[in-house]
Amino acid sequence: QLQLVQSGGGLVQPGGSLRLSCAASGFTLEYYSISWFRQAPGKEREGVLCISASGLITYYANSVKGRFTISRDNAENTVYLQMNSLKPEDTAVYYCAEGLWDRCEGSPDEHDYWGQGTQVTVSS
Repeated sequence: QLQLVQSGGGLVQPGGSLRLSCAASGFTLEYYSISWFRQAPGKEREGVLCISASGLITYYANSVKGRFTISRDNAENTVYLQMNSLKPEDTAVYYCAEGLWDRCEGSPDEHDYWGQGTQVTVSS
């Protein structure tokens, strides 16, 4: 079965850190871009950042620059989202998604396989 399986997330205090993982099952991530999206209650899904097949990082959300980063481990067939200096406004369900191409594209329509979603709550 072809799928992306997410892990990580949870409750963290403001200023804390979390790492989300996105592991592919049934196919290899190596040749495609991987994006992270998030959706807060009552808001539309927004792109956060992306890593291309060659490792180029694109930030879709200016609010996470300098705090979030993305990396990929092709040997483990996994992409990671490292989130530092978390803020309450980062609270959302986070999704990883495989892009249709090796380059990053910000539209959700340019992605096929999606992870199941992971809740991240930043609160004191």
